[in-house]
Amino acid sequence: MVTQEQRRRQLAREKFLRQQQRRTSARRKARMRNAAIASVLGVILIGSVALYTTGVVLDDGDSKTNANAEVTPSPSASSKAPDPCEKPAEGKVETQTWKKEPAMTIDKSAKYTMKLATTCGDIDIALKTSAAPHTVNSFNFLAGKGFFDHTPCHRLTTNGIYVLQCGDPTGQGNGGPGYNIPDENLKDKSLKENMYPAGTVAMANTGQPDSGGSQFFLVYQNSPLPPSYTPFGTISDEGMTVLKKIAAAGESTGAGDGAPNATVVIDKATVTKS
Repeated sequence: MVTQEQRRRQLAREKFLRQQQRRTSARRKARMRNAAIASVLGVILIGSVALYTTGVVLDDGDSKTNANAEVTPSPSASSKAPDPCEKPAEGKVETQTWKKEPAMTIDKSAKYTMKLATTCGDIDIALKTSAAPHTVNSFNFLAGKGFFDHTPCHRLTTNGIYVLQCGDPTGQGNGGPGYNIPDENLKDKSLKENMYPAGTVAMANTGQPDSGGSQFFLVYQNSPLPPSYTPFGTISDEGMTVLKKIAAAGESTGAGDGAPNATVVIDKATVTKS
């Protein structure tokens, strides 16, 4: 039986998708008009459009459009900004999967932090252990196994929502640890009026309940999203500086949703009990 909460979340996702479809249609018509004008003036416009649909940009495997990102516009391609990051550390991704969620080993009453040592700088994250114990426990397990080491952050959204998505060992947006973890903390007090505030770290999913895996997104600017993505951490001020530097370099498509221009690779991820 579908609960009222599940039905509410389903309706919210459907509403968001309808909004995106309307925006996509409007953009398509606008592009057709622009193309006609360009042909008359002898001007060639180059651009591409990519949509972030709910349960995608914020997705962790199956439907990797799923970064749960919902993007709206389609700016024309612009000159690529300089890469602000360093070369990745030597090493390779260790592809590993597990059949089930790891056993609970963290102290739910303790404080934990996660450090992402990236090619662009360190991003420190205070984890919400008591509010999202399954998520924090999973990250503690995966970081300890070196799951995130040498993995790229594969998606940057700069239009509609403002997030950097990481955590996929394949770098393609469809990878994960082989298991799923439950949604948690969806009523976090920081989530007001369907807004994920800057500095939030949350789980991606497939758009279905309890479908998170290893992919997560870091919010560098307030982003309107339905409360369907487990918020499990808060980025430090220094980490936000690094994240905004990455965002400032833009993404590869020029349409607001693509691979980051910055070479963002997690050289090492560590979770520490404080």
